[in-house]
Parts: sequence; structure tokens; C-alpha cells
Amino acid sequence: MFRLLTEADVKAVLTMEDLIETMTSALRRFSTGQVVQPVRPTIPIDDVSFFATMPAFVRAAAGDPGVGAAAGHPGVGIGSDPNPTPSRDAAALGAKLVTVFGGNAAQGLHSHLASIVLLDARTGALLALLDGRYITEARTAAVSAVSSRLLARKTAKSVAILGSGVQARSHLEALSHVHRLRQVTVWSPNKLHREAFVEEAKTATKIAPGSEWGLTLGAVDHPGEAVVGADIIVLVTSSPTPVLENGWVKPGAHVISVGACRPTQREMDPALVARARLFVDSRAAALVESGDVVLGIQDGLFGADHIVAELGELLADEAVARRRNDTEVTIFKSLGLAVEDVTAADLAYRRAVERGIGQELGF
Repeated sequence: MFRLLTEADVKAVLTMEDLIETMTSALRRFSTGQVVQPVRPTIPIDDVSFFATMPAFVRAAAGDPGVGAAAGHPGVGIGSDPNPTPSRDAAALGAKLVTVFGGNAAQGLHSHLASIVLLDARTGALLALLDGRYITEARTAAVSAVSSRLLARKTAKSVAILGSGVQARSHLEALSHVHRLRQVTVWSPNKLHREAFVEEAKTATKIAPGSEWGLTLGAVDHPGEAVVGADIIVLVTSSPTPVLENGWVKPGAHVISVGACRPTQREMDPALVARARLFVDSRAAALVESGDVVLGIQDGLFGADHIVAELGELLADEAVARRRNDTEVTIFKSLGLAVEDVTAADLAYRRAVERGIGQELGF
């Protein structure tokens, strides 16, 4: 038997606060060698579409009940508690299958679709099949919030968002959990989309309590207008070419780059990447997948050592240099890791078992 969790089921059991803390643990474990995962194999479909597989095995932290503890049913895994307490340090095993099809919007579909297979880490038995679209959306923003908590100035209050899709919405929610936001400005190429985003955000109920006090939201007609003066800049675009110019970014800003996840794509001015202190989720992935990094190295603007650290290294060792002063620009280049998906799915599964959510099925 396995548990089937739809997108609605996953949304019912995961909160952004949960995910920020779970991603903090996942990133730390990844950078300290507790995770086995390859750089994701990717099959190109056409110029704007690809299929990727993202498997990961996450070892249990010391003191955790151990592998198999995620099973959640008597006789499966170590122990027999049918309602195990969710642990961010449990072993987990699984894989995400993800597709990105750029033309899906014309058919009323999300461009990013995903399914996650969660397995018992002791036996390999199928535990759950989860819709992965929402997990991808939410865990990406949660990781960005972790980067902002580590690298943005503590006084950061203003955010510029370039893009107005699902990631723009999830990033606004996530960042509101780590900063008391006062101003959010959005730009995207489609005027109707960006204005709709602002109207939706004004009535959203998921912004962290208290952060909406005094919050001003607005849309602008030019990306530079959104960015100038912003403490935090979020790039959640589908553009294969830069949308953020170096000269727009003020000293002390923190830039979160989520788009341009292929080695031939850029969403940042190369001069900005060279100017800033660069942080990533995975060095190995950034040096293969990120055009903002790969092309910068090919152009001779910097070397592989321009990457200061992985976020997990900052979390594991406070001695690793973070922001050194209030004037330097920091960049977090996000590519997304299998460990993020598998640990989020594991948490969703455990919560679903506790609450009796989802369907139990057999082959």
C-alpha cells in the first residue's frame, strides 16, 4: 500500500514556516555530506522544454530514529509507531520527476509540472506518490527565504520582484516570514499579469502575520524602476537573457536569482555577477547548470572560485564568511536540489499520515 497525495492534500499539510525550517535542515545536510544525489540528469525536449529526474537519499542525522522511520505504519521501518512525530532529521529516499514546457500557458497548464516518488529508506518500498508542482513552488521560495535570512541586510524592508507568476507569489509569502516588509514592487513584461499579481497580493492571507503592517504593493512599467533602491531583488523570470542590469542594483542589495536554470541562459548582467559575492545551493550544479555562472567563467569574468559558499556551508559553520559589510552586493543563485523535494515530500507524507489525509492505494 502507498499513499496518494494530490496538490490540495500537500497544501493542506505544509506551511511556509514548516518549509523554511525544513529547507534550512536540508541545505545543511546537503553541504555536510549527509545527502547522496547526482547533478540532475536532464533530457532536452526542444528549445523551451526539458525533462529532469532528481533522486536523493538523505541519511538520518545522529540521534534520529533512523532509516525507515518515515514509514508511518506498524511493522514498516524501525519502530512500530503508526503516527510518528515529523522529524526534519529523519532519513528519506525518493525522486522527483519534473518537466518544464514553455508553451504550456497557451493550454492553460503550469509550465513546471512534477511528481514525487517517496520510498521507505530501509526497504525501498513505495510509501507515497505526491503531486510535486506545489512542493517545487513552495520549497524554492523557502530556500530563497533562507538565503535572505543569511545574506540580506538585517534592516531590509523593500523588495523588487521581476516576474509575476507562481514563484513571485510564493516568494512574497516566504520573504514576509523573515523580513518585516514595507514596500514590494513588481515588474513583468505583461502589464495585465503584473497588475493582477498586485491585486491578488493585496488580498492574500498567507503573508506572515504582522509583516503586512504598513506594506505598500505596486506594479511598474520598467524593471529598472522596480529595482532601484530595493534591498532585496527577486528574479523569477523565464527570460533566457539578462533582465537585471548591474547599474540598477544599489550597494548592499541581496539578489535572489531563480530563473535561467540552463547553461545557455542568463537573467543577470554578467558585470553584476562579477561584482557581487556569489552564493549557491550546490557548487557542482551551478558549475554545470547555471548560465549566469557557466557563461561568466567562459567569458573570463571570474573563475569557479568566485562562488563563495553553498548556503548549507553557511548554516553548518558560522565562521564561513557571509555578508562582510552593508555595502557589498550578495547573490544567491538558486537551481533547486533533489534533497529539498524529498525532505519536503517526507514531511508532507508524515503530516498526511498523522491527519488521515490522502488515499491509500495498492498496485
